[in-house]
Amino acid sequence: MSRASKLTLLGTSCAAAGIVVFVHFAQKSEKTAMHAGVIRDMEQQKIKRERQADFEMQKALEQEYRKVQHVHDGPVGGAAGGGGGG
Repeated sequence: MSRASKLTLLGTSCAAAGIVVFVHFAQKSEKTAMHAGVIRDMEQQKIKRERQADFEMQKALEQEYRKVQHVHDGPVGGAAGGGGGG
């Protein structure tokens, strides 16, 4: 084999090995990123369930308090017409 053919074979072999190694690490990085996304989604779902449970508890408390107290759903501040003597 000539020197040029040996160098060509060496160069293409190194390039192929480099590509294989690069693809391997790229896939590993992608897999890690996807797993982190799944973990983040699970945490968000957990927070959403906690917030929903808090909302349901607050709603139940509001209904309980409405049974005991009279609550008016009107403007705050007393008389309806504004005020401000004069």
